[in-house]
Amino acid sequence: MRGFPSPPWLWMAPNAFWRPTPSPQGRGLHLHRDPQAPGWAGDLRCSLPLPLPSESIKAIVIEHPAAEELESLLSECARVLMPGGRVWVTLLNRCSPYRAHWQWQGARPPSVARCRTLLQRQGIRCRSLRHYGPLWTQSGNTPGTALPALRALCVLEAEKRTAAFIGPIKASRVSWRGPVAT
Repeated sequence: MRGFPSPPWLWMAPNAFWRPTPSPQGRGLHLHRDPQAPGWAGDLRCSLPLPLPSESIKAIVIEHPAAEELESLLSECARVLMPGGRVWVTLLNRCSPYRAHWQWQGARPPSVARCRTLLQRQGIRCRSLRHYGPLWTQSGNTPGTALPALRALCVLEAEKRTAAFIGPIKASRVSWRGPVAT
């Protein structure tokens, strides 16, 4: 297996401090929003459209995308994603009581429903939605009846699906069914 390179990945974060540690294995690019200029910085400096070939990335992680650029970002990710490739999008949960911690900073995260709709419009099928963060319980309830939809963070996992080609069809015998005029 060492002789075969792993599939390439792309990690897009809101700033340079959000680099994962340790870095994922294999070939990949870390990009983050550039505070000095519009676009992305990191392993390369670019803006949308990304300077990557179509269908060249197997896995994409998008951390906290801005609502105003969500549509163009997801359409570009759909372009560079290989068939069968996966996208993980982390979003702040707009329904969480935790939003009081980030709303005063001016954060305007996109909704999960809008993100899911835009992914499906690009031909990327949503596989799962998970919630992470502290559990919020209704007063007087036991921790087993926590409300997971009120957690601080949503992670949307999606997969790019393509239509399969029609397989070979058994050839039928061709013959004339009547007299042939000469």
